[in-house]
Amino acid sequence: MTYRELKSSIKSKGISIIDLKFVDIRGVWQHASLPVEEFDEDAVVTGIGFDGSSIKGFQEIHESDMVLIPDIDTARLDPFCTVATLSVICDVYDPVLKEAFSRDPRNVAKKADNYLKKSKIASESYWGPEAEFFLFRNFSFRTDPYHNSYILDSSEAHWNSGGTMEFNTGVTIRPKEGYFPVPPQDTLQDIRSEMVRIMVDWGIPVEMHHHEVAAPGQCEIDMRFDTLLNMTDRVLAYKYIVKNVAKKHNLVALFMPKPVFGDNGSGMHVHQSLWQGNKNLFFDERGYAELSKTALYYIGGLLTHIDALLAFCAPTTNSYRRLVPHYEAPVNVAFSKRNRSAAVRIPVYFSGPKNSKSKRVEFRPPDVACNPYLAFSAMLMAGIDGIKRKLDPVKLGLGPLDKNTYELPTEEARKVKSVPGSLNAVLDALEKDNKFLLDGGVFTKDLIDTWINMKRIEAHEVNIRPTPYEFYLYSDM
Repeated sequence: MTYRELKSSIKSKGISIIDLKFVDIRGVWQHASLPVEEFDEDAVVTGIGFDGSSIKGFQEIHESDMVLIPDIDTARLDPFCTVATLSVICDVYDPVLKEAFSRDPRNVAKKADNYLKKSKIASESYWGPEAEFFLFRNFSFRTDPYHNSYILDSSEAHWNSGGTMEFNTGVTIRPKEGYFPVPPQDTLQDIRSEMVRIMVDWGIPVEMHHHEVAAPGQCEIDMRFDTLLNMTDRVLAYKYIVKNVAKKHNLVALFMPKPVFGDNGSGMHVHQSLWQGNKNLFFDERGYAELSKTALYYIGGLLTHIDALLAFCAPTTNSYRRLVPHYEAPVNVAFSKRNRSAAVRIPVYFSGPKNSKSKRVEFRPPDVACNPYLAFSAMLMAGIDGIKRKLDPVKLGLGPLDKNTYELPTEEARKVKSVPGSLNAVLDALEKDNKFLLDGGVFTKDLIDTWINMKRIEAHEVNIRPTPYEFYLYSDM
């Protein structure tokens, strides 16, 4: 889109506010808005200044001046603003170096995409994340020195079946039985449908939506696959739409990986494939699960670097409440067809050359709290490293594992490696294993160090606070 075309569209739609959005290092949208009169061609070319020191993980106070450069191809009418507003995603630039800011996550995704193309391994990568979330009717928490608590509630929750409130019908969902029930058990059908229609209007193709396994309001909306940069932009738009539609209905959308104990957590299983023009490089009719050698090497890269990858793909302390055995959590470092207990699953819905375009690998440990720009870029870099080094997961003893790994005999289970059990453990791994991320300057040492330091602080602050369950265990000691 040219600036002239955008200006014509702004005029025809009566736009009066331009909302400039950019992503911080955590993976959260930030924004500032301009009157349409201030959004001229100079603003598009030279950018709009802002204070980078006020954005967590960006700049220090003595180097705070930063610039936002709008990507006008991302312009979308914002459906949640009363005043006609155009939303535009921006790239962050350093005005002194006159180049894209190395800590801008969107810049990292662009560099990863360029690195793939320059490698000649593939011309494009495609991504299809399955982002899960919870919708609660009540959510509150306190973190005072003398009072730590949280309360979550959903009308679907089994704990409300015996409630004494007026008009209680007892129509709820049992734990782990939330997958595909029809209304009245599924109370969120119309709300998800509303989210889907707004996503489609935004320009996000949606394949399906449904209730997920966890009983109290867990949902999933599946976006159609797309290229790396497009999909990472769409994940942020997806969250924005879900949260705002939820608020409209007096609900709160939570993208925490494990908000409810005793039920399934929310993951973001990421489907990915490499293409050369119109050819899917992951398909080979003769291979295991119709996988090519390229796909196997890509899997080898993911599994070889899995501990370090999780520092970006499962980047919160709460992520490791989800990554525990059972609850369909992919804790086993192995690959397999159809097996949801393995870290890498090969979907097998259809087979044969006619369905070669659908062949892909699904990396299951990531969750919805990740920064998709950093997580997807890290996965791609690990896969490329696997292809370059020909890391065959079969020869590495990482599968295929076509068994329910939760029910293996003890001796056999001991041979299957599990993912690390804490945020600090994966940060340790990232400190030791990050060379594959630095190739081609995609990630920088500065960005990795900034990420590790920020996440160490988060882990420390969680670790030093008592939890209610500790009082349950130890108050009578």
